Amino acid sequence: MKQRTLGASRLSVAPIMLGGNVFGWTADEKTSFAVLDAFAEGGGNFIDTADVYSAWVSGHHGGESETLIGKWLKTRGKRDQTVIATKVGMLEGEGGKGLKASRIAAACEASLKCLQTDVIDVYFAHKDDPETPLEETLAAFNALVKAGKVRAIGASNYSPTRLAEALAISDRNGWARFTVLQPQYNLLKRDDYEGALQQLAIDEAIGVVPYYGLASGYLSGKYRTAADVTGARAGAVKKWVEGKGPSALAALDAVAAETGARLAAIALAWLREQPGITAPIASASRPEQVADLIAGATLSLTPDQLSRLTAAVR
Repeated sequence: MKQRTLGASRLSVAPIMLGGNVFGWTADEKTSFAVLDAFAEGGGNFIDTADVYSAWVSGHHGGESETLIGKWLKTRGKRDQTVIATKVGMLEGEGGKGLKASRIAAACEASLKCLQTDVIDVYFAHKDDPETPLEETLAAFNALVKAGKVRAIGASNYSPTRLAEALAISDRNGWARFTVLQPQYNLLKRDDYEGALQQLAIDEAIGVVPYYGLASGYLSGKYRTAADVTGARAGAVKKWVEGKGPSALAALDAVAAETGARLAAIALAWLREQPGITAPIASASRPEQVADLIAGATLSLTPDQLSRLTAAVR
């Protein structure tokens, strides 16, 4: 699998990122390890998680995903071969909440402990925090980079205006700047990224790793009718079944007939080839699902196939 450079971070990553939100939620430890093993064996080296995963589950407090990934890294001896990204900003805890400097410092220490590592490769602001001055947030991230606890910093769920402002503040102060962006983006959900945010990422050499690459699994073709909408992701996919989703599936079906590839691989291959994208994020709750992710990182689509998919949903 040919790797790509992650923007100006200079980190080298596979063109697919494994989402870790399912670990400790819909995938127990044994299954999570099997998924991670399959991903690594397929050539994947890039894993996404967050301190808040999976605090929404009854009895959980956050850090469950990081803990499972940390145990896997330790057990398999894979830390040096793996690029790990985690996030801060959605889980309240020691030091307060949001992106206050005190919260960032405390959350970083907690994530390092869970992941059983001494450095986080990419540390994301999970979402913009308008209640905390950008200067305070960026100074806190810069301190972590200077201390060697973080290699690169990223922004998730930032508007183009706020991202541009953050970059300008970092540049004025000589601080570490955001070199990775994590927006929501897939064949069905395009407006958050395409346009000003996409152009800013390209102009500023920011690596882009979009989440919900498969639209919560809808683009795998699993949910064809309202009767199919069951399970943990039912709420997230219902809007696609009832909206513009069928048009996307029809276009994916046509390309599948031409290539023999599965729908999930095609959807990820389309996403991988969009301007500015380094690596789409997709998760797998079972090891057999990983093959589609790996295929999505290597499948070549023709310009005609890419344009037809793009035109299927506007």
